[in-house]
Amino acid sequence: MTNNTKTWFTSWFDTPFYHILYKDRDDTEAHAFMDTLSGYLNIPEHGTILDLACGKGRHARYLNKIGYDVTGVDLSDNSIAFAKQFENHRLHFEVHDMCKPYHKQFDAVFNLFTSFGYFEDDGDNLKTIEAIKAELNEFGFGVIDFMNSEFVIDNLVPEEVKTVDDIDFHLKRYVKDGYIIKDITFTADDKLYHFQERVRGFNLADFESLFEQAGVYLLDVFGDYKLNKFNTKTSERLVLIFK
Repeated sequence: MTNNTKTWFTSWFDTPFYHILYKDRDDTEAHAFMDTLSGYLNIPEHGTILDLACGKGRHARYLNKIGYDVTGVDLSDNSIAFAKQFENHRLHFEVHDMCKPYHKQFDAVFNLFTSFGYFEDDGDNLKTIEAIKAELNEFGFGVIDFMNSEFVIDNLVPEEVKTVDDIDFHLKRYVKDGYIIKDITFTADDKLYHFQERVRGFNLADFESLFEQAGVYLLDVFGDYKLNKFNTKTSERLVLIFK
C-alpha cells in the first residue's frame, strides 16, 4: 500500500491514477468558463495570464489558443513534463510552488478548479494570496475558482465506487477538523493503493479574512461558471475576483 511521501498533493497529483480518475472532466464547460471570465475581466488582446496550479495545462492551453500569452505553473513534475509538449512562444510551463511569488507580473492570475486550501499550515494559504498579489501588474486581476464548501458539505456522497479504465476507485467522503476529505482506495497491477485528498472547507468569510490580511480587495463574487450571482445554499462554485 502506498503512503504519502511528503504532502498528499505532491504524491497523489504526480501519479497517473489521479488523471485516470478525473479524465471525464468537462472541457467544454471549462472552455466556456475561460471565454466568459476573460471577457468579463476585459483582459487586453495578447494579455498575459498566470495559470496557478495548472496541472497538465488544460485551461492554460485553451487560454493560449484564444490569444493570450500564458504561463502555467504547478508543483507536479509529471504534470509539467506532460504540459511542456504543448509549449510555444506564448505558452510556457514550469514547476513552481504557488506559495512563492513567480518572477514576473501578469494581467491576470487564475487559480482554477479548487486548487487552493490544500496546505497543512494555514499560513501557506495566506502566503499564496500574497504571492498572487505580487504577481499582478498595476491593472491585473486575481481569480480563485473554489468549491462552495457549504453546498458541497450539504450534498456530500459518503461512499461510491467509480470505475474508470477498468480500475474500481472506492471513494469515501467526510468532513473532519475543517477539511473536506476524500479517501481513495483502488487496486491496479495487483497492488493496493490508498490516497487522500484534503481541502480546507473555506467559505466566503474565510476568503474575505485572508484577503484582508493580504491587503487585496475583493471585487466580485460569483456562484458558477456562467458568473451568476453567488448563493451560499445553492451555488456549486465560489468564484472570487480580486486585486
